Amino acid sequence: EETKEILCSPVKGQLIPLSQVKDETFASEILGTTVAVIPEDGKITAPCDGEVSLIYDTGHAVCLTTKAGGEILIHIGIDTVKMEGKGFVKKATVGDQVHAGDVLIEADLEAIRAAGYETATMMILSNADDFASVEKAEPGQVENNNMVMTIKKV
Repeated sequence: EETKEILCSPVKGQLIPLSQVKDETFASEILGTTVAVIPEDGKITAPCDGEVSLIYDTGHAVCLTTKAGGEILIHIGIDTVKMEGKGFVKKATVGDQVHAGDVLIEADLEAIRAAGYETATMMILSNADDFASVEKAEPGQVENNNMVMTIKKV
């Protein structure tokens, strides 16, 4: 039986090619299959239904486990861990059952830019090897409810 999951964009903005991500770790997908969005607002939302498995104290990143077992990392900005939590408000806690579109973190994009960091927000499927296929959407404008990745287990 095939399990298919649609992962929506974690933020409204511009889905960009990974070649435009100014961080080699994300751009080369070392951590897993990656999509990147230049955000237009700071509402970081759950890409699908699942459980919050980790939320960093600094609020710059959150991990979810999807219903099909996908391990998702959402990382807001590049090197933003160095902001030590300034500009990030956590709206979820570990163990929360969340639904697609629920706000996980509110990020102050102006504060990120003012601190000299890129706002590009990455969503990474860190256990892509567990899935038979992972498809990514083409670059372009996305809303929080737009599909950016489809994962299938056979």
